[in-house]
Amino acid sequence: MSLHARDADLVELMDDPACDPVQLRRTLRRFRTLNPLVSGWGRVYRTHIRPALAAASGPARILDVGCGGGDVLRRVVAAARRDGFAVEGVGVDPDARSIAVAEEAAPVAGVTYRRIDSAALLREGARFDVVISNHVLHHLPADGVPGFLGECAALASRIAVLSDIRRSRAAYAAYAVGITPLAPGSFLRTDGLRSIRRSYTAAELAAVVPDGWVVERARPFRLLAVHRGDAA
Repeated sequence: MSLHARDADLVELMDDPACDPVQLRRTLRRFRTLNPLVSGWGRVYRTHIRPALAAASGPARILDVGCGGGDVLRRVVAAARRDGFAVEGVGVDPDARSIAVAEEAAPVAGVTYRRIDSAALLREGARFDVVISNHVLHHLPADGVPGFLGECAALASRIAVLSDIRRSRAAYAAYAVGITPLAPGSFLRTDGLRSIRRSYTAAELAAVVPDGWVVERARPFRLLAVHRGDAA
């Protein structure tokens, strides 16, 4: 196995419509524990989202594209409210299985979920102050990145921040060991390692993002694709 180039042909188990539903639900639910440990959204909120909300003149709307079980959106909304911002959150995902897990979590006032994708939202004329996504980019082929980012930019009036894994041997080794306590009975180990192998380096992602987007390296083993909207 080599991590020199991304392995875009790998398929994650949870992306299979016929995958084991019990293991899938367990995987999505355990993201609630895993994401705060590895995804870095607390820092992203402080450095990117909070300043954008501070510039808003009134209540703000936050969109999470490919929200999965909704844990990242709920965390970002909670952080914003602790800082005194009036926010609503909308999580969207084309996979009904993910939306079902999101909706079974403890409800948060003003946070809703829809089974829809970013292209369909754009056709509806939807607009949000902040657009986020977690671990969507590595699912896309390189030639699919510009279109998806274009949709996210069009949906965000202030800022779009898309976070994903930064591929490296260190990331692979750390995850292979660190995921052990959470992995049993789920897809977390297999799919997580496949995700790292499918993910981009900073240079690879910078080569495919459209004009107006900036690729930033973040800890731990993260990449951010950032676009500031016309209301920023």
